[in-house]
Amino acid sequence: MGMIKEFKEFAVRGNVIDMAVGIIIGGAFGKIVSSFVNDVIMPPIGLLMGNVDFSELAITLKAKTAEAEAVTIKYGVFINTVLDFIIVAFAIFMVIKQMNRFKKKEEATAAVPTTKECPKCFTAIPIKATRCPNCTSDLPQM
Repeated sequence: MGMIKEFKEFAVRGNVIDMAVGIIIGGAFGKIVSSFVNDVIMPPIGLLMGNVDFSELAITLKAKTAEAEAVTIKYGVFINTVLDFIIVAFAIFMVIKQMNRFKKKEEATAAVPTTKECPKCFTAIPIKATRCPNCTSDLPQM
């Protein structure tokens, strides 16, 4: 019974749910990028290169026979997939770059000290204190 409880706590924890949402959105984003590459980017590039359809580019290793399909290396599809990867990698890079920029701003504003050290007894005391509660010495104003 303990293992089921542990699994339930793990599955319901926010990180797992966030990860699942990220995977689902990532899959949808991948489809959008694939469509963008195949349907928007590659047709004009193919037109500029003399009406070339990149998805049809292939090297035939063995011609089609009555018994077997042709054996081909589809390097045009590979080019489309590489472009998909580059676009996805660049988009993720931009998102992570922005997240790091926001994180740095949060760290810079959160660094305001709330305590100071007593110069006589070296204990931590509130920043606004004018007298040390431990050794009762007067503190210089900062």
